[in-house]
Amino acid sequence: MPNHSAPSAGDLQPVTLPAVEDLDGWNAFLDEQVLGGLERTKGLVDVLRGSAPGDPATLPRWNDVHVVLGNAFAVAGLLSQVHPDAALRERAEGYEQQLHELRTALMLDPEVYAVLEAAPTEGLPDGADRVLEDALLAFRRSGVDRDEKTRNRLRELSARGSDLGQAFSRNIRDGAGETRVPASALAGLPADYVESHPVAEDGTVTITTGYPDTNPFLMFSADREARHAVMHTFLNIGWPDNDPVLHDLLAVRDEQARLLGYDSWPDYDAEVKMIGTGAAVAEFVDRVARDATASAERDAAVLLERARQDHPELERLDVADARYYGEVVRREQYDVDGQTVRGYFESGRVRQGLLDVTGRLFGLEYLPVDAPSWHAEVASYDVVLVETGERLGRIHLDLHPRPGKYNHAAQFDLVRGVAGRQLPEGVLVCNFGRTRMDHSEVVTLFHEFGHLLHHVLAGRHPWVRFSGVATEWDFVEAPSQMLEEWAWDHGVLAGFAVDADGTPIPEALVDRMRAAEEFGKGYYARTQMYYAAVSYHFHAELPADLAARSRELSERYAVWGQVPDTHFHCGFGHLEGYGSGYYTYMWSLVIAKDLFSAFDAGDLFAPDVARRYRDTVLAAGGSRDAADLVEEFLGRPYDNRAFTAWLES
Repeated sequence: MPNHSAPSAGDLQPVTLPAVEDLDGWNAFLDEQVLGGLERTKGLVDVLRGSAPGDPATLPRWNDVHVVLGNAFAVAGLLSQVHPDAALRERAEGYEQQLHELRTALMLDPEVYAVLEAAPTEGLPDGADRVLEDALLAFRRSGVDRDEKTRNRLRELSARGSDLGQAFSRNIRDGAGETRVPASALAGLPADYVESHPVAEDGTVTITTGYPDTNPFLMFSADREARHAVMHTFLNIGWPDNDPVLHDLLAVRDEQARLLGYDSWPDYDAEVKMIGTGAAVAEFVDRVARDATASAERDAAVLLERARQDHPELERLDVADARYYGEVVRREQYDVDGQTVRGYFESGRVRQGLLDVTGRLFGLEYLPVDAPSWHAEVASYDVVLVETGERLGRIHLDLHPRPGKYNHAAQFDLVRGVAGRQLPEGVLVCNFGRTRMDHSEVVTLFHEFGHLLHHVLAGRHPWVRFSGVATEWDFVEAPSQMLEEWAWDHGVLAGFAVDADGTPIPEALVDRMRAAEEFGKGYYARTQMYYAAVSYHFHAELPADLAARSRELSERYAVWGQVPDTHFHCGFGHLEGYGSGYYTYMWSLVIAKDLFSAFDAGDLFAPDVARRYRDTVLAAGGSRDAADLVEEFLGRPYDNRAFTAWLES
């Protein structure tokens, strides 16, 4: 472990990764980073355990433990989701289990807890008091102050919960399905989509559950029967395997919470979030659903009226119809044709445009790096702060689908930055098409890149606990949601969105796109509250029949009917990572709308406010409470006025 006379930032080097084709090298890298990290962590814990009361090195030693442990977790977690070799992914998953076991044992170790209780913070870098307070709370939330029998049971539950969480995610990742539909169902789909779906001898084409396949099909195929078949397959990802897994995972979490003295998992989960209590989650979900109802009903009626022109017998749209007729209404009433829009977003130009936009906005330069990685399609860049020339870290963009890869969109850590010790490295893992992108995918790319920026910009703290996206979980999405606004601005899009002739996207079209996007925000909010309600009520109630409870919550919160014989909850991956806290997306959106109100909508590149936001909110990581960071940036406490005005307009 490095000593505390650390090198300067200019001397720090990114992680050296093996060559793409060097499977032996990747296995050795995994062993060194994870198994080696496990052994180094154990040694550091032994040193920490031997600290004398009042030893000023105690808290730095605690930091050392989590630098090494965090690096091991990052490598195992990333490779288990992205490496092309299935056996290596499986090994990485097994290593994750060992890491969880070690971390659980550490957080249940009364000797380490006692050492930290006696740790001084005087003379240490800023934030030492916050690190110590956070560590002691985490120990108590793990059950270190419970009797030995309870600690042993909590240890068992933690290991079981980790196993179940991995199984749930693996069943989604590996449970990709496909639907064979008549080739005629591709009528109306973009030309590049049709070309990539060859017709089989029986006259059918195959639509997979990957987003680049499913999403355009549901948007553009006029074949209602085929749409329902594709949606049926998509909504049964993870079924039936994940139903018993989720039952067990919910029960494990509930028992953990009750052994720790909480009434439910949502109460335990919310304690360290901005929202504070489980009951407040339910109240928030109901309030947003209530506020969105008028807008949702108004716009849903428009879709139903249009759908009845094609199907007069329809009484209600379901989720297989809603996206298609949403696209029809946008095309007919707002003059926005998704295929025309798609023609402006070539994947390579979008990627470069994203880098140009965020570089200009935040004073960054992205230098392409010819460095090895786990797949040939991964693009890597060093991130440099233009004002000083300082290299802040490295990013890796893994943007296209492949078998066995994580099949949603997310930012993963490779390294969490620590001032003077290691540069942050982050990975964007997405599943976008290789040729053209829907504008919704462009928005998603901006969103996820917001997480990546947060990770890199906040990677210069001495305490790893505050590094990167280390703030309250219900604030994490706010910076990335705010960055979505730049994907809706004509001045931004015109820099990279061009058609086949090189003509930039017209401003009038972008205006119509924005108006069309605003259409449906009420039923979008209600849909999000359905997801949040599933997340909360599953954990609060532990229903015996998860599918039935999901249907009940859909009827209460969602606008669209469900497709019969589907099991959304089995493929709802956020139930693993977000637990009872899916509400955080909308909670963060409330804050994001308020943050964006500080920017000049007429000049989104105005440097003063952008750099102030960069330095005040993003670079701070978790070093202060999120509410305090937002208040410093806005000059007042955040509120919901901007969000409510947007929702009701």
